[in-house]
Parts: sequence; C-alpha cells; structure tokens
Amino acid sequence: MLEHEILKNIEKLPESVKQAVFDYTDFLVKRYAESPQNQVETAKRGGLGIWQGKIWMSDDFDEPLDDLKDYM
Repeated sequence: MLEHEILKNIEKLPESVKQAVFDYTDFLVKRYAESPQNQVETAKRGGLGIWQGKIWMSDDFDEPLDDLKDYM
C-alpha cells in the first residue's frame, strides 16, 4: 500500500525531481543491501544521557559576553 502511494506522488513530480528521488532511493538500496548492519547501527544511535560525564560547561555560560557590552 505504501509503495502505491509513493508511486502516485512520484508521478506528479517533474522529471528532474524524479531523477533526484531515484538517485536517493538507489543510494539507500545500495547502503542497506550491502551492509545490513547499518540498519542496526542507526537504531542504536542517540538516547538520553549518552554524553553524561563527557561534556563540561562553564558556570558562567549564560552570562553576557564582554565582547558584546557595546550592543546591550
């Protein structure tokens, strides 16, 4: 069903955009067909707290910058 809806939308596009859609889908097919692990890696990305303990932020981060005093 989804494939049919995609094809209906593609039929409405100009030829130059159809070529871009083809190029992108061709890229996706090659990426996932050659390396199924990419699908798993994409699913594992992100998550809350993954940078915890790896980033430091100054205590005065929200304070106005001295360089901008003339504009405030």
